[in-house]
Amino acid sequence: MSDQLPLQDGEQVLLIDQRGKRHLIFLRKSETFHSDRGWLSHDAIIGQPDGTWLRSSMGMRYLALRPTLAEFVLEMPRGAQVIYPKDLAIILFWADIYPGCRVLEAGTGSGALTLALLRAVGPEGRVVTYEQREEFARRALANIHMRAGEVTNLTVRLRPVEDGLDDEEPVDRVVLDLPEPWRLARQVARALRPGGILLCYVPTIIQSQQIAETLGREPAWGLVETFETLVRPWNIEGTSVRPFHRMVAHTGFITVARRVVPEEGGPPARLPAGERDE
Repeated sequence: MSDQLPLQDGEQVLLIDQRGKRHLIFLRKSETFHSDRGWLSHDAIIGQPDGTWLRSSMGMRYLALRPTLAEFVLEMPRGAQVIYPKDLAIILFWADIYPGCRVLEAGTGSGALTLALLRAVGPEGRVVTYEQREEFARRALANIHMRAGEVTNLTVRLRPVEDGLDDEEPVDRVVLDLPEPWRLARQVARALRPGGILLCYVPTIIQSQQIAETLGREPAWGLVETFETLVRPWNIEGTSVRPFHRMVAHTGFITVARRVVPEEGGPPARLPAGERDE
């Protein structure tokens, strides 16, 4: 659906009321959206420009927008905890996901990262995702189809990634959202092309330490680094300029590493990532 067209029957719309409460709905002719502040006919929304204000039967103002991917991820149905948009953005950049890239992902969860990867690799790229829980895979596919429609460059493998890694064709990037990714260090090295990037996303620093130490012992890995992202919104209203009382702080730790060609007879690379210029 082109973002230049008016809002259409059958597409998703994000309704945001004047209190900031959000509702992700599908527009259907003759249907009605109901809330505690009145009702709003879908027919009144269909045909309006993206970003239109409307009023419910009780006078509540609603803003009707096509949801961004970040907004969709936060509002979509979940089978598993999703990776937050602040981390999705960092993952795409630090894993260097590019158009035409071949990416292997595990596990799929609710499909938030898979959606971000699919958009980044584009129609010429490919995403292979592993998920061993069938109910999660079903929910992820439903979310992906809800947002992106039918996709032809996604392969879902319903089994543990360790059971299929050795049979995969070489990929450009590997992204792991698993409890013990360090156990796959050698298998991933065989599946990832030289110069490729491994990115691991885990909730605790103990897991991150295990990943970093394991990769540091392996001659196929270099430039290992771990970090987290914090987002602090600010309130700016006239003379009231202050940070919000609440912020999106820790959600997960990210570890990235480069696949290197081991030096024959040499020790592990152990190349430090170095300080980042900010």
